[in-house]
Amino acid sequence: MKSKSILVLFLLYFYNAHANSSEIYIADGEHTFVSLSYNHLSFSTQTIRFDKVSGTITLDPKTKSGKLNMVIDIPSISTGSSIFNDRIQEDDLFASRKFPTASFTADHIVFNQDVISSIPGVLTIKGISKPVEVKVNQFSCGRNFLTFQYTCGANAVAQINRSDFNLGKYTPLVGDAVTIHIVIEATQEK
Repeated sequence: MKSKSILVLFLLYFYNAHANSSEIYIADGEHTFVSLSYNHLSFSTQTIRFDKVSGTITLDPKTKSGKLNMVIDIPSISTGSSIFNDRIQEDDLFASRKFPTASFTADHIVFNQDVISSIPGVLTIKGISKPVEVKVNQFSCGRNFLTFQYTCGANAVAQINRSDFNLGKYTPLVGDAVTIHIVIEATQEK
């Protein structure tokens, strides 16, 4: 009977240790941005940025798994021009009155040893959802020496065609291919 009790206690400990190994991180709005770059009339590569991005990341370092849910505030776009900031919100481009947010969700995060290498997920813009793979080219976690909070950060990139999301106005004069750059810092939930 004693050995059964010890076995039950061991199984409960093992279950609790693995059940509680997930860590939730909240995106830091001051250090999380998404920018887009695209070819403009074959003259230059233009970059625009969304200043408001929020979301959560769940990581389980023991099982090397996780999930992610990010939301991009479309009206927070910053092009460097107030005229273009307004123009890009109109119905034939981002249609931000009808679709004020875009999102990226992933139920799976790919690890290479202890480092995230890619995040296959679903990007939704203007109500259109498409699979997109985000390639993570820098990832690290540690104690933030300014806030003393445990923080994870990453730089990542993805490629899309804007016409896939009903954003193809002015194609091919303005390039269809868009590179998405993601900069994120997220703080562990207490």
